[in-house]
Amino acid sequence: MIWLSVIAFLTSAFAAGGVVRWAHGHAAAYGHEMPQRFHLGNVPRLGGLAMLAGIVASWGLGGILSAFWGDPASLRIGAWAGWWLVALLPAAFGGMAEDATQRLTVRYRLLLTGLSGALAVVVLDLHVPRLGVPWLDALLVLAPWLGWALALLAVTGLPHAFNIIDGYNGLAGMVAIIVCLALAHVALQVGDRGLAALLVATAAATGGFLVWNYPRGLLFAGDGGAYIWGVVIALASLTLVQRNPDVSPWFPVLLLIYPLWETAFSIYRKLARGVSPGVADALHFHQLIYRRIVRSVFHEDMSRRMLKRNNRTSPYLWAFTMLTVVPALLFWSNTPVLMVLCVLFCVCYVSAYLAIVRFKVPDWVRR
Repeated sequence: MIWLSVIAFLTSAFAAGGVVRWAHGHAAAYGHEMPQRFHLGNVPRLGGLAMLAGIVASWGLGGILSAFWGDPASLRIGAWAGWWLVALLPAAFGGMAEDATQRLTVRYRLLLTGLSGALAVVVLDLHVPRLGVPWLDALLVLAPWLGWALALLAVTGLPHAFNIIDGYNGLAGMVAIIVCLALAHVALQVGDRGLAALLVATAAATGGFLVWNYPRGLLFAGDGGAYIWGVVIALASLTLVQRNPDVSPWFPVLLLIYPLWETAFSIYRKLARGVSPGVADALHFHQLIYRRIVRSVFHEDMSRRMLKRNNRTSPYLWAFTMLTVVPALLFWSNTPVLMVLCVLFCVCYVSAYLAIVRFKVPDWVRR
């Protein structure tokens, strides 16, 4: 598992360096008027390409070791890992096509992530086997198509949720690493070493990308990177719950409640204003943190000032994520507790959002 992680990290880091050196040409296509833009200059958005290289190299090596070298690490990475890559590619290539051209509309990107979800359901037979609530579990038994529909929704929607929170250097990347490692920890607890190996390798590939992304901001993950995180984590979450009855289905929900609730709240906010949910804006939680809290950064150079504010925003959201990850790891098999914590997070999120909008931010938070 360690060697797979090393391969993933080094491949991703070197590939990212190549993207930084050779892909500046497409960066100018991202308009300066875009509402999500919080940096100066033209920065390549093909970090997903580097991460995909690291994932393919490490997963492929793991499959070869398991199939032809006697599986020395007892990872049991079988053909299913190859089918994971097949399911991943439509979303990944769609996101990278948008990063390179800025011409792939939201509708087509949604269709491509939906194709990844359909492949996961049809080829991998992924579904939600239970919800931890007796009457809902009985409903899944009577109507098994609901479990497949939920799996399709998860694989289709989570990439876009990661794309929404990918607003500042290191933000979504570190959230992805935290979630991958948390899922890997529980996978090891239940003896699923193959799944844990793929998750650790994905985290390592993300780390190779972050070498260039945080704090210097020389490369962005783009839609391709966010879609890779979303699809891999959705596949891993579904697989972990489906293979291991001891794992509560609400464990991955609590792990991912920040990007999930950010997406749901964003859709509600836009619909309440009469705006299409597909229209980008600058009112996400991380953007409010940037504007209202991270203000005490001064530098004579505008670009360096924006970079420093950008970098100081992400740690707030990393800590915010850990507020759900830690209890999720403590209660990964306790469905009632996990459900209560999900509701509690949503209440805290809305309260914090409204407090920041109304400028009621304590002085100690601003420091």
